Amino acid sequence: MQVSETLNSGLKREIKVTVPAKDMEARLMERLEDAKTKVRLKGFRPGKVPVQHLRRIYGKSFMAEVVNEILSDSSRSILEERGEKPAMQPEISMTEDEKEAEKVLAGAADFEFSMSYEVIPPIEIKDFSEIKITRPVYDVPDEEVEEQVRRVADSARTYEPKEGAAKEGDKLTIDYEGKIDGEPFDGGSATDSELVIGMGHFIPGFEEQLVGLKAGDTKTVKVTFPEDYAAAHLAGKEAEFDVTVKQVAEAEELVIDDALAEKLGLESADKLREIVRGQLESQFGQFTRQKAKRQLLDALDEIYKFEAPSKLVDAEFENIWQQVMRDLERAGRTFEDEETTEEEAREEYRKLADRRVRLGLVLAQIGEEAKIQVSDEEMQRALFDTIRRYPQHQQREIYEFYRQNPQALASIRAPLFEEKVIDHLLTQIDVTDKKVSREELLADDEDEAETPKPAEKKKAAPKKKAAAKSKKADAE
Repeated sequence: MQVSETLNSGLKREIKVTVPAKDMEARLMERLEDAKTKVRLKGFRPGKVPVQHLRRIYGKSFMAEVVNEILSDSSRSILEERGEKPAMQPEISMTEDEKEAEKVLAGAADFEFSMSYEVIPPIEIKDFSEIKITRPVYDVPDEEVEEQVRRVADSARTYEPKEGAAKEGDKLTIDYEGKIDGEPFDGGSATDSELVIGMGHFIPGFEEQLVGLKAGDTKTVKVTFPEDYAAAHLAGKEAEFDVTVKQVAEAEELVIDDALAEKLGLESADKLREIVRGQLESQFGQFTRQKAKRQLLDALDEIYKFEAPSKLVDAEFENIWQQVMRDLERAGRTFEDEETTEEEAREEYRKLADRRVRLGLVLAQIGEEAKIQVSDEEMQRALFDTIRRYPQHQQREIYEFYRQNPQALASIRAPLFEEKVIDHLLTQIDVTDKKVSREELLADDEDEAETPKPAEKKKAAPKKKAAAKSKKADAE
């Protein structure tokens, strides 16, 4: 087998491989000799079928197997000999001329093919001790725990029908029909719907207008859907709801005690508070981790500047772009609404795709050198968590899909591996914890990045929003 490099430019490589016809013939004859002892043909005793007769029957199909074997084995061995890691599976090209292909399958011509690929650039892992980040930490106060305990306790409250006017905290059973410009709209009507005044589960301004109504009363409630309402066709629209109150019920007094905890399946009120505090600390801890991770990724982005394999960047860009288009379509918005153009958005998201690919390669190299592994138990747990998101009748089918599809399993392993690498890095860098308020922790870094300087009284460029949004996604 003759191997020659025909392209070496940047990360791009192209290799030409020639397998002489005599070598192809030798491989074919090995297969035919092996088949001679196994094939059963009418008119021939076992093991006595002439090789040339076998060749007439099976020659082309056996040679096709030889070709596929060479393509598979030689691609792997060539890369190993060259000490190169391909960014993606090498692309194989060979003759498309039927006559030439027939000669190869007949053993009358050399088999020639070329493989083109991009290599993963060498990444030198540097000393991380110079990286400094500030990790925002929020200490959950007792008052916030108590407030959440009251919310949880509300679910165990009972309500008793009452006479008289509804007030905040009362539960109303209502029928309503919504109209925009006098016409009913989909999803705007319901019967026997329940709401608790003050809980804020309905459109802003809706519940407040029901205060003072009694069972049997009717009222036309006028509201405006929020500009960011999930249903794009309703966002920002003014609507009227014809409401009929069927029942007003008053909540029993809320007392946080052991009896209430027992009603919730817990042994005591202290245990209830302990669980609620744990849940809140876990939730805020996720925000803390996201912000720490984002700072770390930004630091790595500054340190590691290299050319990323274009094929990987293209694939990542397509994933991002498809999501962008789906989001726009779902929201009923356009690039113009986002104060940008498709061309500008494409340019910005391609930069973000490049960032993601580079950081992904860096984290992979760090994890490899640190010998970080994802255990079978961790994979199994993550797989089951993924499967549980599907309806029960589909779960067996989804499990089999992942079990038989290595690429699908890799998509589950990748985030687990990345988080373990991040954990490793957080032990290597300089991390300073800073106590912050709830508002500071939950504030989006994107907002801070977009705050114009006093001399720049204008909206931030949409591309900055895109960058911040993508960096946020990197950290989640």
